Amino acid sequence: MKVKTFLHLRSNLILIFILSMFSIISYGTASAQNKDHYMRIARLVIDSAKLDAYKLALREHLETAVRVEPGVLSLTAVFEKDHPTHITVFEIYASEEAYKAHLQAPHFIKYKTITKDMVKSLELTDVIPIASDAKQNL
Repeated sequence: MKVKTFLHLRSNLILIFILSMFSIISYGTASAQNKDHYMRIARLVIDSAKLDAYKLALREHLETAVRVEPGVLSLTAVFEKDHPTHITVFEIYASEEAYKAHLQAPHFIKYKTITKDMVKSLELTDVIPIASDAKQNL
């Protein structure tokens, strides 16, 4: 049963990741435009007693990063419906250098400092898109 649940969850995460790419596809095709983009998936488990505070800190961080960093193209955070402490963040940067710059940004350092005692586990995975497509004006 756990394998089925894991596979179903993994399929859903992939679908959500593709959907998050729509924001960058809207200004061009996904082919050559995306070849230099740097993409990651962050999977976190949050302390249930600190979940609301974590969500606030995460929301503030994501909104600030997308607004002030030109190299941060898309950040999408979701939680599992049946496990709200399991959060996945889909990250798309203009380049690996933009990602490295993001790690040095004051708002990222603030986020990491505020949330360090809230995060029970963190798994980072670099990903490479296989294919993507979207309706225009989605």
